[in-house]
Amino acid sequence: MDRQEVSTGTKWEAEFGYARAVQVGDTIRVAGTTAVDDGEPVAPGDPYEQTRYALETIGDALDELEAGPADVLSTTIYVVDFEDWEPIGGAHREFFGEIRPATTLLQVDALPDPAFRVEIEVTAVVPE
Repeated sequence: MDRQEVSTGTKWEAEFGYARAVQVGDTIRVAGTTAVDDGEPVAPGDPYEQTRYALETIGDALDELEAGPADVLSTTIYVVDFEDWEPIGGAHREFFGEIRPATTLLQVDALPDPAFRVEIEVTAVVPE
């Protein structure tokens, strides 16, 4: 079975030995994605903007694999403060529109940088 990998070039991909997204067969997994640009957090402390930015990064990775938001089966959203659910949910709803993937929202103790409020991973399924 063919395997395709997408890299966004972050230093962590090389340091930890992972790809932003991997497709095997009809399944695509996008790794946990935060709002980071050139190694720096985007919109520190702003859960809405960070969610929007992370979803755009995920969308770009899906696009490289000729997939898109309509192919997303599920999202897992990690937050450091569950009270951020409303702005995070708003950005998620705006990105996906009527698609409505199955979604899990989990609170975690911390993310890689204290400025991060949210990290998102997705699973997508595309026709082979």
